[in-house]
Amino acid sequence: MTTSNSSNKNGPSTLADRALRAWHERGMIFVRFASGHEVSFPTKGNPRLESAAEEDVGRIEISPFGLHWPTLDEDLSFAGILEGRYGQR
Repeated sequence: MTTSNSSNKNGPSTLADRALRAWHERGMIFVRFASGHEVSFPTKGNPRLESAAEEDVGRIEISPFGLHWPTLDEDLSFAGILEGRYGQR
């Protein structure tokens, strides 16, 4: 997982920040937060994401607590993602 931001080195807080955008690009999931932080993680290591069609992986819904892939029945919490838990293995 990688994070980036020019204003805060501690990363986003799931309590004080909210996701504005999530997208899939070249085997990675990216999440941009209102604070300007951006988090990314690979689809590899998550059986549902790595074996799914590109169209399904790119269909990401944002909830207050995490990311949801409706056609894949997959949910990942922001807390888990920030702790490096974005796979199921």
